[in-house]
Amino acid sequence: MELKFQSNPQSNQENFTFEQCGQMLDEIADSMPVELYRELNAGISLVPQAKIHPAAVNNDLYILGEYVRDYIGKSIVFYYGSINRIYGNLPHDQIFKELERLFHHELRHHNEFLAGCDDLGDYDREQIEAYLKSKENNN
Repeated sequence: MELKFQSNPQSNQENFTFEQCGQMLDEIADSMPVELYRELNAGISLVPQAKIHPAAVNNDLYILGEYVRDYIGKSIVFYYGSINRIYGNLPHDQIFKELERLFHHELRHHNEFLAGCDDLGDYDREQIEAYLKSKENNN
């Protein structure tokens, strides 16, 4: 799960559209070796909404993407609303770089799961702990 803290979220600024975001993600997906997608049987999707992490203190911790394992299968979901809130004010080339980093992060979750480890999950949990400590220190 890729998380980003935003103290002053953009107010629905739309520097790039849902369709442009999807095109960028498609380009990134097409550039990756097909072997990395093995057993990703429920695919990769981009949904329009923003998603706030349940641990968010002031609705300021956005989930940008997540690796999902459920009854449907294994999938990666990207949240355009969250991505736009965090990166919507950046130039398109920088947005592309952030999406590439995000894509690699979520695909790594999938491949770590297949390998039987969860190092990136541990990293994500550490990031959430650091976020919560920073909130405690600010109160």
